[in-house]
Amino acid sequence: MTGYATLLGLIAPVFILIAAGVIARRIGWLGTEADASLLKLVVNLFYPCLVFGAVVRSPAIADPANLVWPPLLGFATIVLGFAIGFPAARLAGLTKGKGMRTFAVAVGLFNWGYIPIPLVTGLFPPGTLGVLFVFNVGVEFALWTVGIALMAGGGMREGRKHLFNPVVVSLILAVVINVSGLDGGIPEFAMQTVNALGACAIPLGLVMIGAISAEHIERPGDLLNVRVIAMSTLVRLGLLPVLFLLLARYLPVGVELKQVLVVQAAMPAAVFPMVMAKHYNGHPLTAAQVVAGTTAIALFLIPVWLKAGLAFVGV
Repeated sequence: MTGYATLLGLIAPVFILIAAGVIARRIGWLGTEADASLLKLVVNLFYPCLVFGAVVRSPAIADPANLVWPPLLGFATIVLGFAIGFPAARLAGLTKGKGMRTFAVAVGLFNWGYIPIPLVTGLFPPGTLGVLFVFNVGVEFALWTVGIALMAGGGMREGRKHLFNPVVVSLILAVVINVSGLDGGIPEFAMQTVNALGACAIPLGLVMIGAISAEHIERPGDLLNVRVIAMSTLVRLGLLPVLFLLLARYLPVGVELKQVLVVQAAMPAAVFPMVMAKHYNGHPLTAAQVVAGTTAIALFLIPVWLKAGLAFVGV
């Protein structure tokens, strides 16, 4: 059984890199004018390379079940979070037009990339990382369809155009090469280049999260909405982890997907709803409160949920 100190050691670098981004922004090393360019590099180059490198030679992807169950559960777990988020928002005192929809989206969308990836890499065999990326296809589909519709209070047309993005393209290409047995024909220098680019994705992405979040940290008083933080923590880090672990234990899915569900059960709210709220006429402050509250508390709860989850599910 992995000890608490070991689990804490796995997540500590994640939060240190986020803190480094906050510091870099506040001392002027990373100006706002660099945000768009660096984010484009992460999303369009580094992250797709990370996905391709993890999936193209993963033996777990050769199992057809790992191409069906992971995206279905990725989609279902996000929509489940959205559904629970609405009554929770009302209990937090939020109403329509005053943060209710933003709360539901923010609390339902767990961190599906930058925190889980180093945890999965450190805890499990390489095949699990490939399954995580397939799982994330369902997460992305839920985000760009149901999530956008809820945040914007309208249809899903705006979100659908984001579904066919570089990450999804790299994943599809890697899966096709993997299942067709063509991965052996990829030159080693090409894989080394892809892996080197992919290695940049997580550190730079986390630093950028810290930099973008710095504007809210500079006004900590705005983030201290006790009811919003308490309710989002109860849902995101209390109720939903229990439901995720029940799915992981009792569904007839492979070990790798069970491992992914255990990790995702422990995740705080994703940062992306803060961007969504700004772009789709949501309530950015509510999103920031949910993200800040659950992320701060997750620093202590992630190892607890991981230790309990691994024991409960038996993986």
